[in-house]
This record gives sequence, structure tokens and C-alpha cells, in this order.
Amino acid sequence: MSGAATDDAADVLGQRTRAQLFARLADLGRPAQTDELAAALGLHASGVRLHLERLRRAGLVTRERVPQATGRPRDAWTVAADAPPGSEPPGAYANLAGWLAQSISPSPARLRELERAGRQVGAQLVPGCDGGSEAALGRALTALGFAPQHERERSGRTVFRLGSCPYREAVRANQPVVCALHRGITRGLLDRIEPGAKLTLFEPHDPDQAGCVIQIAGLASETALAR
Repeated sequence: MSGAATDDAADVLGQRTRAQLFARLADLGRPAQTDELAAALGLHASGVRLHLERLRRAGLVTRERVPQATGRPRDAWTVAADAPPGSEPPGAYANLAGWLAQSISPSPARLRELERAGRQVGAQLVPGCDGGSEAALGRALTALGFAPQHERERSGRTVFRLGSCPYREAVRANQPVVCALHRGITRGLLDRIEPGAKLTLFEPHDPDQAGCVIQIAGLASETALAR
């Protein structure tokens, strides 16, 4: 984002309701519809929609029109991939995550257990998605803070390269444990977004450099869905 856009974003987040909406979306880690956000804040949906549009113009959130079985499409909002954080998280949380990671043994049995737990978590992070897509998984990974970029290989598989590691503090403490949990979360996301897809590669990298690679077979692209 440009400096002007960043300044604008800071000004936009200076308003209490918009800051609450941005924080709520970041906490949810998934797209949320206007009515859900309004109910969470105890506000009217029409006013919340105006605040969300202001956040969108500042480059802080993105909007997707979600088709409904009946009636008009509804807006689903998520944190933009390049949105600057509204505030730095308290250091105590990063310390706690690191301490917890250190306390878990990276034995094969424990890592399998963690991956199963992560898969259950991942399946809860996104709503069901008819005919899932690369874009849907990209949005979910973006909402979790991974700043993903994706491309389609000649083989038809989709590769996501993660530009940020939101778990870096914990990874430094115990990479096998945290990455096993993240691998499970990714599988859980696929269970909801595209149940027929298969995670074919999960390649962790240095958390400070990011660049972790996720490769998936059987994930439908937007182009394929439009045919």
C-alpha cells in the first residue's frame, strides 16, 4: 500500500466503530456478512454497511457478493491481504504461544494428534462453500494473516506461497508442533471449501522470511467454475 493509503487507513481506524469492525474481522479469521457483524456490535446493519464501505475504500477490507438460494446476493467482508494491522498485539500473547509450543513434545504421535485437532479447527473457520475455489481458500488464508499469493501449475495443481507467518513467535519455539497444527488447519479449510481437494505439499520455511508453500490438487479455479 502507498503511504497515502496507509495514512488514510490510520484515519479510518480512528473511528471507534470502524476499529471494532476491523478487529472483529481479524479475530474471526474468516469472511463475515454484514448482518453478522452488526449483531456482534449491537448496531443496525445499514450503518455498519457504511462503515465497512469506508474500510474497503481505505484498502483495509475486501467485499465479495455471495449468491443466496433465494433473494439477492449478500456481502461478505474479510480483512484485505495487504491491510496494515490496526494495532500491535500485546507481547504477552506471543510469549504465551511460545511457552505453550515449548511445552508440547514433537513426538510423531503428538504431531498426528495436533494435526487432527487443527483439522477440526480449520473446518470451523469458514462456512460451507458450494463448488469451492482457489479464491475461497485464498480469502481464508488472508483472514488468518498469511498474506497468500497463488498460482496454477501446468499440472493443474494450485500453489499458495505465504507472505507472512502470524505464528512466527511460536514457530521459533517449536516449529514441528506449530506447523503440524497449521497443516491440520489447512486440511480443515479444504474439508469445508473443497472436500474433494487433496493437500499434496506443505513446505514450512523460516518464519521470519515466510514463503511457506502449500500445494493442492483438485481445487477449482474461478475460471473453471464459470464454464
